[in-house]
Amino acid sequence: MTLFRSIFQPKEFTGKHMLMTMVAFFGVIITVNLVMARFAVTTWSGLVVPNTYVASQQFNSQAAQSRAIAALGYDVAFDPDADGLTILLTDAHGEPAYASSVTASLRRPVGTDDDRELVFVADGTGSYRADGRLAEGEWIAHVTAMRGEDVIYKKGRRFRIGGDGSLRP
Repeated sequence: MTLFRSIFQPKEFTGKHMLMTMVAFFGVIITVNLVMARFAVTTWSGLVVPNTYVASQQFNSQAAQSRAIAALGYDVAFDPDADGLTILLTDAHGEPAYASSVTASLRRPVGTDDDRELVFVADGTGSYRADGRLAEGEWIAHVTAMRGEDVIYKKGRRFRIGGDGSLRP
């Protein structure tokens, strides 16, 4: 019976125990906050709309428009270099396509310091070029290609530029 009492006898709760309890409690809270902040910063797409209610009301019509444009089968390939950005526009068969105008809204996933609008000039072979060096890092390009009054391509693409100005996977 004395062995049982000595094992399960309550021990004295000292200041050290209180300090360890407080450090463990706040350590868990701070660690969880840091992990959640890291996830928030690294996974945010950068998508922001001025009025979420209006955007929600327009969602179905914009989704239908995006599906109709995607069904046309056009695609773009980016080719950045030290002096600017070249876009190759191709049709559903992979052949170079013609557009009367090609524009792109370039922005960073987070921040607005480097945001810019580019107007591309056709070279006659399905390639469209805009001058202006892109800084190293992540970019989001919202490319719009028009043929007359019709939108034939409209899509956002995320890409990465290396330190030498080339496209990175």
